[in-house]
Amino acid sequence: MTLTACNTPSISKRLARTLAMLMLAALGAASAIIYSATAMRLHDAQMDTLADKTKVLTQAVGAACEAGETQLLARLALFEPARAGTLLTLSRGDGSTIYRDADNPVFRDRIGNDFIVPAQRIAGGEVRGHLEVDVTHDTRMLKGLAVTLLVATLGCAALTGMGIRWMVQRDLKPLADLAAQTRAISPRRLDQRLKLDQPAEELQPWIEQFNALMDRLERAAAQLEGFNADVAHELRTPLATLIGETEIALSRERSCESLRDTLASNLEEMQRLSALVNDMLFLSNADRGAVARRGQPVSLAELARQVAEFHEGTLDEAGLKLEVVGDAQLAVDEPLFKRALSNLLGNATRFASPGSTVQVQIGGEAAPAADGAEVQVLVRNQGQAIAPQQLPRLFDRFFRGDDSRCCDGELQHHGLGLAIVAAIARMHAGRTLARSQGGITEVGFTLAA
Repeated sequence: MTLTACNTPSISKRLARTLAMLMLAALGAASAIIYSATAMRLHDAQMDTLADKTKVLTQAVGAACEAGETQLLARLALFEPARAGTLLTLSRGDGSTIYRDADNPVFRDRIGNDFIVPAQRIAGGEVRGHLEVDVTHDTRMLKGLAVTLLVATLGCAALTGMGIRWMVQRDLKPLADLAAQTRAISPRRLDQRLKLDQPAEELQPWIEQFNALMDRLERAAAQLEGFNADVAHELRTPLATLIGETEIALSRERSCESLRDTLASNLEEMQRLSALVNDMLFLSNADRGAVARRGQPVSLAELARQVAEFHEGTLDEAGLKLEVVGDAQLAVDEPLFKRALSNLLGNATRFASPGSTVQVQIGGEAAPAADGAEVQVLVRNQGQAIAPQQLPRLFDRFFRGDDSRCCDGELQHHGLGLAIVAAIARMHAGRTLARSQGGITEVGFTLAA
């Protein structure tokens, strides 16, 4: 099921929401600390103020009590303006009230403290007092601070979320540009590549890898188109021959001998078609990652001699000699190894100078292969050199070099022999080799040990 825009998670929204929540938590914790610290400082200041007022009042009440209750009440009336913001209650030792300030409804929040003053001239021998101090202003200030911190926290978190989302959307714009460029790539426009006017360090490796993939895809598409065209061309010739000979055979009465010749000729063309199709199927399996089935280690030189026996007649006709140099014990897929070496020998036989020697080298320059990660198998022949610009394409499918290198009248081959060699090398985790200079051409492959 394809995700649509309505249910696809948004990176910018998710980041904005996450960072906003983190900012909310951080600012909330900071605000709580600020509020708690401020409340504690105010509470300490209020208690200090209450203690100071209680101390002063205790001294004043104590001095007034020495002159009796009348003097005490007079002294309290005298100092009443100085006690603004306080409520005082005085009672005798027996619990009866001496003095009480009128309750002030404005004092909604207060803190209080009790004190006792010895007084011999007061009933009960002491005066008990209770002093309350108004802290309404401080309470309102704390509430205002709490609201301010709450609004600031929520506002900062919201602004942070919006700011982060804007920044993320801005920074993700190159991705949107890359997506638009990717959508513009089509089978008819495989030459398009991704690029940014202002490359981002994090995106550049991705862009380079994607462009490298497109390079490989473009080359593969071009090779596929060429391959299809070559296949059509290769199939057209034998099919045209089959159709033409069959039409001629059917155009008039033919003798049995003539029809037998026509059928024999058609059989050759059909065998050519069958070989071409089989080779194409083999290359297709190799391209899908087929791996060689290796058996027990065998002598590669012995396998090379078996292949040489098969080509003995062709070599004699071409006036060539064959020499196998070197050896290595290696586990290989014997039929595949023989097929690759047979293709190389057939190729060397066609292009070698008459009277020369075709040499099969196993494991290096005329020496047994040392134990290592790779074993080389090279077929060397003397003849006209291959142009340097043709060497990289030598193992391409349906590639044919300069026709002048081929003998006149020789049957044309369909151009998959060396491509099959390359496929067999890959199936053995190896690679191909090709060198040509000074009239000496070496073509071969390596096998992973």
